[in-house]
Amino acid sequence: MLDAAGTVLYVGKSRDLKKRVASYFNKGVGPRTALMLERVAAIDTTVTGSEAEALLLENNLIKAHAPRFNVLFRDDKSYPYLKFTEHAFPRVAYYRGATDRRARYFGPFPNAWAVKDSIRELQKVFRLRSCEDSVFAHRSRPCLLHQIQRCSAPCVGLIDAASYAQDVDRALKFLRGETGAITAELEAKMAALAANLQFEQAAVVRDQLGSLARVLHQQSVEADAMSRDLDVDVIAVAAHGGHACVNLALVRGGRHLGDKPYFPSGGAPAAVAGGRAEASNVSVDSEADAELLEAFMSQHYVEHPCPPVVIVSAEIDVDEFEALLSSPGHSVQILRQPQAQRRRWLEMAQANARLALARRLAEEGSQQARTRALVETLGIELEDTDPASLRIECFDVSHTAGEATQASCVVYFNHAMRPAEYRRFNIEGIEPGDDYAAMRQVLTRRYSPAARAEAKLPPLVLVDGGQGQINVARQVFEELGLDPSVLVGVAKGEARKVGLEELVFPDGRAPLVLGRDSQALLLIAQIRDEAHRFAITGMRARRAKTRNTSSLESLAGIGPKRRQKLLSRFGGNKGLLAASIDDIARVDGVSRKLAERIYAQLHGQPVE
Repeated sequence: MLDAAGTVLYVGKSRDLKKRVASYFNKGVGPRTALMLERVAAIDTTVTGSEAEALLLENNLIKAHAPRFNVLFRDDKSYPYLKFTEHAFPRVAYYRGATDRRARYFGPFPNAWAVKDSIRELQKVFRLRSCEDSVFAHRSRPCLLHQIQRCSAPCVGLIDAASYAQDVDRALKFLRGETGAITAELEAKMAALAANLQFEQAAVVRDQLGSLARVLHQQSVEADAMSRDLDVDVIAVAAHGGHACVNLALVRGGRHLGDKPYFPSGGAPAAVAGGRAEASNVSVDSEADAELLEAFMSQHYVEHPCPPVVIVSAEIDVDEFEALLSSPGHSVQILRQPQAQRRRWLEMAQANARLALARRLAEEGSQQARTRALVETLGIELEDTDPASLRIECFDVSHTAGEATQASCVVYFNHAMRPAEYRRFNIEGIEPGDDYAAMRQVLTRRYSPAARAEAKLPPLVLVDGGQGQINVARQVFEELGLDPSVLVGVAKGEARKVGLEELVFPDGRAPLVLGRDSQALLLIAQIRDEAHRFAITGMRARRAKTRNTSSLESLAGIGPKRRQKLLSRFGGNKGLLAASIDDIARVDGVSRKLAERIYAQLHGQPVE
């Protein structure tokens, strides 16, 4: 649906186009739909070859045009997985990204915490290694994880490859929910070892059984016999006061892995916003829930694989979505009224949706109160009187004794941080450790284009620092012909404790101390801390890159292949620095003479 200017207002799909379009002109449409119809000037249609193609096209059009009247869910980073690496002694690791066939994956998980918790469980029961391959290859004695019985120490040969492979296989069965088979297998193994008088090995298996029993007991959700081995997505909706949440619970191998809430970022259904469905046999809430669910499923399952079973909390067109989500060799069943364990999963997802929505509303209310308090405290004049229009940019400088100096600019707008608008600045050409020169450079680079274009400044620009920093900022603004009254310095309190900061102004006013209970200061501290975090993470990455590459890439006679062999042999730059000439000479392709030259260059000695 398009307006008179050709702007896309809404994108939808249907197997029965006439019926779908006619539904928008019923008397019972909500105010949001009525507002859309007032602007519709034309309707474009595209015929696709299948329901799956329609789903893909709809998702692409929504991404491309961001229609105002569609329910949109913001794209998030990919889901994390638990990964078993391709190795004689596979490593269990946290992984996020595209999967391939060279390793084995379990998931997806709703968040990083769920993956790390599963890794801890696997280490308690099966004692699998989690160290990097470079560390594994150069261990000479077991690490602490072996001492606390979380690793079987294959790095030093305390377990053979066949036995370790059995533990990996049991771990995979555990993740798939085959706990009964694992228990029976371990019990049989323990009995066989005891019968052969191998009591020490039998005791190790006994301890594994005990750990497995404790882990199973600690799990908050137990799958019944019908639900074991199942991969299920459970999707529940909660709405209140014009806001909505779609909660996705992930169940893999019958194990409940956790929940992930999603919030519509572009418009909400009419019923959620307070509309009425007078000429309908379906309740307003049911209509809204169904629209939210359909929008979420249409967008989510284009990007992520769909499990064999999807449980939903609202009445949707089951036949249509089963056809959309199924593919040759992979059928999808959608359940609206599940029973037994599946019903408990749905009830949990609904409860978590309500909790996530309540938490979101509370956080938004808190942020709005803080923004209003800051506007009132500093007397900021906004063209739009709504505090949501307040834009704040905050700057911080980070370095390590002058090394890898980097500055950050973070943005706060519409009651929230805006990571997409963050910027980092590599600071060059200054005396190492000169924070004033670094602040001068970053402010000049940030606001020179705005001064040339006579663009509008943010109503508030925060500078992390005291009077010296704010004086530098004032000089930069005056040189650029900008208004320095928008500047405020944030002088750190003792040990960066919130409540002890002073606000410093460029016009010579006395510093302002707001106190621990000030909502305005809490917001300033939040933004300042985010600028500090963003600067220091960037600085550390830049510093690590410099330290890890410069010493090797600057070596004469060392190309990419030899460099890779050296790093692999010694586990990184630090291990290479600790190596002797004899150690370096043992690397394939490195002669004694070259080893002496490498050693000399690494340690700053003259090269013959």
